[in-house]
Amino acid sequence: MMKIRVGFGYDVHRLVEGRELWLGGIRLDHEKGLLGHSDADVLIHAVCDALLGAANMRDIGYHFPDTAGEYANIDSKILLRKTVELIATKGYTVGNIDATVCAERPKLKARIPEMQRVLADVMGVDPDDVSVKATTTEKLGFTGREEGIAAYATVLISRD
Repeated sequence: MMKIRVGFGYDVHRLVEGRELWLGGIRLDHEKGLLGHSDADVLIHAVCDALLGAANMRDIGYHFPDTAGEYANIDSKILLRKTVELIATKGYTVGNIDATVCAERPKLKARIPEMQRVLADVMGVDPDDVSVKATTTEKLGFTGREEGIAAYATVLISRD
């Protein structure tokens, strides 16, 4: 009998001067980037947390602590690949991803198909199984003031 599980992930990083902006595994031109121990890709981090949560394997900070030197400035695509490998140790594969990025700027619509392709390639799934949406918070809250970017992700995983 096939077993399916869902997971939810959320991540936030502060926007700062002097950092590159990485979202969904791609570099975006923007005057600020996200601050973090890794490349601070909030979208990938939310997806990783959702996958780990669905498999009941704790969270991204547990597996890839920000106190570990080997993860300093690491490309979050590597963390996503390792997360897919981790859930595979329990027999799970990725079904689909539904994610939302909350940011006033930069506008993401034109880059979403590229994000979907990159994320799908890293996870070994079809791009049609990776939904990425972008929204603003209508200038409300920390994302509205452009102090940071937030991302939410819901995933489906399964095993036979």
